[in-house]
Amino acid sequence: MNIVPMHQAKSSLSQLVKRAAGGETIFIGSYGRAEAVLKSAASAKPKKRLGLLKGKLKVPDDFDTPLPPELLAAFEGSEE
Repeated sequence: MNIVPMHQAKSSLSQLVKRAAGGETIFIGSYGRAEAVLKSAASAKPKKRLGLLKGKLKVPDDFDTPLPPELLAAFEGSEE
């Protein structure tokens, strides 16, 4: 593990970013201890997974039929 000193990282940030974009993991620190890691953002996993429940849920055929008047009145807070 090669640690880039903080001062050197500040003066050569653009070069370090290019190296990280190429797939290299860069450790930045001081006094021989790694304090931060610089790596490619392309390697990060997406937070949301689309289609996770595909095929596991079924929407009933009557999903969009109007509610009965008494149930609709209960939702609206009015009495009929």
